[in-house]
Amino acid sequence: MKIAVIGCGYVGSVTGAGFADLGHEITFADIDEEKVRMLAACTPPIYEKGLGALLEKNREHIQATTAIGPAVIESELVFICVGTPSREDGSIDLSYIYSAAETIGQALREKPGYKLVVVKSTVVPGTTEEVGRLIAEASGLNPGEDFGIAMNPEFLREGNAVADFLNPDRVVLGTGDEHALEVLRELYGPFSAPLYETTLRTAEMIKYTSNAFLATKISFANEIGNVCKALGIDAAEVFGGVGMDARISPAFFRTGIGFGGSCFPKDVRGLIAHATALGLEPAILRSVLAVNETQPLRLISLLKKHIPDLSGRTIGVLGLAFKPDTDDIRESRALPVVQALLSEGADVVAYDPKAAAGFSALLPEVTCGTPQDVLSADAVLILTEWAAFEELDYTGKIVIDGRRIRKAGAEAAVYEGVCWE
Repeated sequence: MKIAVIGCGYVGSVTGAGFADLGHEITFADIDEEKVRMLAACTPPIYEKGLGALLEKNREHIQATTAIGPAVIESELVFICVGTPSREDGSIDLSYIYSAAETIGQALREKPGYKLVVVKSTVVPGTTEEVGRLIAEASGLNPGEDFGIAMNPEFLREGNAVADFLNPDRVVLGTGDEHALEVLRELYGPFSAPLYETTLRTAEMIKYTSNAFLATKISFANEIGNVCKALGIDAAEVFGGVGMDARISPAFFRTGIGFGGSCFPKDVRGLIAHATALGLEPAILRSVLAVNETQPLRLISLLKKHIPDLSGRTIGVLGLAFKPDTDDIRESRALPVVQALLSEGADVVAYDPKAAAGFSALLPEVTCGTPQDVLSADAVLILTEWAAFEELDYTGKIVIDGRRIRKAGAEAAVYEGVCWE
């Protein structure tokens, strides 16, 4: 099948590479010339484990272009994978989605012929219907007859996205168009995962609800973890027992300094804004974000138990990415922690295997060095759980740990975990 992928960021590049691996002909299309150049050379425009190898393996099935209209014309199926960034009020900016829809509609006007247009970006309920309306308006064609419209949300974890794409636990197909469903069933035929067929709006809401619930579990775990810390109880042991309950499951009950990245914070804010616009008060969701905002700053309080005056002191930071195996610093919990250290007058030296350059560009006051530079500081804060941090020597150090690096707990002269001793 000839597939055009509009939007070549995290979702688009993984989606295109994954379908290329299944033998489909992929055209990546984006207005960003650098992303297009990189994908044309089968080089990932983002850091994601396994993506480079997947692109290289399927080189013969991949091309890339900035000419979005022609890419649409030559395809049978179009995935919209563009960004939906947050506005200042937390609502999502759908302008890139709607711009893509208008471009698709203009291409269909130029050369009609049935195509299925699938929204894969995370969008609030009702958006995909509007995409169909805009395509119809720009093309003069009828949705459901001259072209199909569907919603197929992604459930990719950064750092594990390639494996998640190739081995999903479910595939959600939202559409009211039987022809569109037939195309999607064929496309996902090689996958062993169950297909969950539903409406456009339900598919959109499934993605938001999934992310909001996972974020809720993290904030709930951290709030309970804070209580456990005050009582001298190990939160991991508590959730080890709680997670054995089949009604609950142990997933996402790891206590620490909270969630970051491009999905959970943005999607919870987006759902809050959407609910508020409907005249509802999403109190639980607001609390999820409130806990997540205060949780990383607990590290500063713990640090000041041992170094009350941080002014002029050098504090080392291990980990800047929002999670391991990615270079993504969007909403990283390292940001508020480092900003708080700087506001206290501390000098900050940091290390991250992949995210140092991006973090330095954002906060140039931070010195990014080696792990040894960090370990030479007056105290060390651990903010990302990179596997390599289990191999460092913490002997004689003051360590405040937000991610539970066990070797640090065993070796440090002074050790404090955010939700554990």
